Amino acid sequence: MTPIRIGVIGGSGLYDMDALENKHWTRVDTPWGAPSDDILTGTLAGVAMVFLPRHGRGHVHDPATVPYRANIDALKRLGVTDVISVSACGSFRDTMAPGDFVIVDQFIDRTVARDTSFFGTGCVAHVSLAHPACARLGAACHAAALDAGITVHDGGTYLAMEGPQFSTMAESKMYREQWGADVIGMTNMPEAKLAREAELCYASVAMVTDYDSWHPDHGAVEITDILRLMQSNADKARALLTRLPALLGAARAPCPHGCDRALDHALMTAPDKRDPAVLARLDAVAGRVLG
Repeated sequence: MTPIRIGVIGGSGLYDMDALENKHWTRVDTPWGAPSDDILTGTLAGVAMVFLPRHGRGHVHDPATVPYRANIDALKRLGVTDVISVSACGSFRDTMAPGDFVIVDQFIDRTVARDTSFFGTGCVAHVSLAHPACARLGAACHAAALDAGITVHDGGTYLAMEGPQFSTMAESKMYREQWGADVIGMTNMPEAKLAREAELCYASVAMVTDYDSWHPDHGAVEITDILRLMQSNADKARALLTRLPALLGAARAPCPHGCDRALDHALMTAPDKRDPAVLARLDAVAGRVLG
């Protein structure tokens, strides 16, 4: 058993965690640049937690400019073991209505202009991403949502688009009808990929704010309604997050799904061919296997 440290990445509308005790905003430097913002550290019910606003306080980063590698590296450096990603999304399903939460278990990555890996020339690695979200952590989020009285769906496919524009109606219908996606957002990729490379358990809590443009009533939705829903969703997200320490406990066994051992067989570059400069950048995310 090892101490657990829960990391929360807050999306649109969620820029702080008031419930944390002994909280302090901490600057973390990484080889990948500065994270989106300083990171809030503290405890909740005796369990160590950290919080990072994905877009920065004041929402200064758009989805394409979020420093995803720096964010995940910074969480890893702070000793985070389990990452909860909270993000706003649109829905492709009538049954996943605005105000509902979805515990995402699959992704379709349509982003095109982002750094998607810590690895590359000098140290090549290929991690498995068949099951990109941690089922153990997702189950805890689902239980916490139910306990908080949130309408929550256990499982769903998240279509990650580049943005910052929203979908055309043709795209929305294709994602829904032909590709089988359930929700759409702009930020869970490459975040989930990087979390896997950093051997972090990752769960995605998608908060539905609207139906995407496929829906016949989409045009009737006003931005003021979406903003109001975002605030309501943020309040519900805080209620979910405050219940996680009791569900997860202060210590954890190795992940039964192997998230924390994702690099065991992933490194491809021979040890004598690895670039020392690249290895230096990987000291946090891959230190366990690189020594």
